[in-house]
Amino acid sequence: MLDAVTDLLACPQCERGLDLDDGVLLCEAGHSFDVARQGYVSLLTGAATRFTGDTAEMIAARADFLDAGHYDPLLAAVARSCAERPCGDGTARVLEVGAGTGRYLAAVLDALPGSRGVGLDVSKPAVRRIARSHPRVGAVLADVWRQLPIRSGVLSHVLSVFAPRNAAETHRVLAPGGVLVVAAPTPSHLRELVALPGMVQVDERKTERLGAALSGAFERVDRADVQFTLELDRPALGRLAGMGPSGHHLTAERLSELVAGLPEPFPVTASVTVTVWERRETH
Repeated sequence: MLDAVTDLLACPQCERGLDLDDGVLLCEAGHSFDVARQGYVSLLTGAATRFTGDTAEMIAARADFLDAGHYDPLLAAVARSCAERPCGDGTARVLEVGAGTGRYLAAVLDALPGSRGVGLDVSKPAVRRIARSHPRVGAVLADVWRQLPIRSGVLSHVLSVFAPRNAAETHRVLAPGGVLVVAAPTPSHLRELVALPGMVQVDERKTERLGAALSGAFERVDRADVQFTLELDRPALGRLAGMGPSGHHLTAERLSELVAGLPEPFPVTASVTVTVWERRETH
């Protein structure tokens, strides 16, 4: 709910704090933002974002796949990484960028008693899901590559699970000692599935580029490799194929054709690295 996290939000036009009054977020300068009936608020202002958010079909596929428990080992690893770095005052304040369905953020909040969180995404179907993902989550429509609509130095944790990271903005919104938790695919992730014609493959230099982007402002303090084998039937394979980047490039019909000839169950490797980066002071 937005009222649980309003004190963490900032006006995207003037950077002042926001107050929630009768379904409207207001700042001292008079800028106002209506809360949608689905419970989220759009803090996306100015020119239209150049990024394409996930479609309703992609978000629905991801929700069904996660609800079936297929990625529970990864959910547990992300939640554990956050729980092992508790907030000093005992009240964790968590932001997930590119939050999708809000499932990872909800798992983290459940692992940190008394915590609250903001789920941010550029996709309207996503923030509608995020708004009902957890009673202590507020959902915000915004672009991670612009200035985040979050007050400076107020967060204990930022999550990026298969999502982009804005290093400078992440550093700004984290409090001293705060951490960024990143879950990123390895080159082996879903290798059996992405080998199919037309599927989008993992960038083999992703980990190298992550380290380069965060060096200087963050120090890596922990790393965990999470790898397990999924035994999936064709409907689950279709949801897995359609919920990721390939869902932007292939039609539902083409995805169905790709998995139609595969044996059941079909083994797929899940391989993800979860890293924890502590905020450094910069001068």
